[in-house]
Amino acid sequence: MANLTINGKSFTLDVEPDTPLLWAIRENAGLTGTKYGCGIAQCGACTVHMDGVAIRSCGISVAEAEGKKITTIEGLASGSTLHKVQQAWIAKDVPQCGYCQSGMIMAVAALLNEKPKPTDADIDEAITNICRCGTFQQVREAIHTIASA
Repeated sequence: MANLTINGKSFTLDVEPDTPLLWAIRENAGLTGTKYGCGIAQCGACTVHMDGVAIRSCGISVAEAEGKKITTIEGLASGSTLHKVQQAWIAKDVPQCGYCQSGMIMAVAALLNEKPKPTDADIDEAITNICRCGTFQQVREAIHTIASA
């Protein structure tokens, strides 16, 4: 059993302590916005926030996540008001296939919380998520749009 706080709600999940957080979120909590990409914490499709820090949920066990505040893409918006990153994604028409975008949005939101006006070097260092459609320029444009607002 694991007790997790996800998007401000408490969940008691019937999982082993070494279960990857990604699977607990998707399969046990039923929050499927966080995606499986590689399973080795490299691609970023599974990015969520743990205590405000972007982490790759496929590489974190539920035991490591207990007692922490987890935010998924489903919890990023405030009610019906989209987060500023989600709004910029729409305005700049960022996604193509969209598969990696929940992880990319979560990584960008964490970057902007830490550095509200990131440089290109900051973006290159922090946003290491993989987008097979190649939307990196649109992502960068969206980040700069938010930073200059």
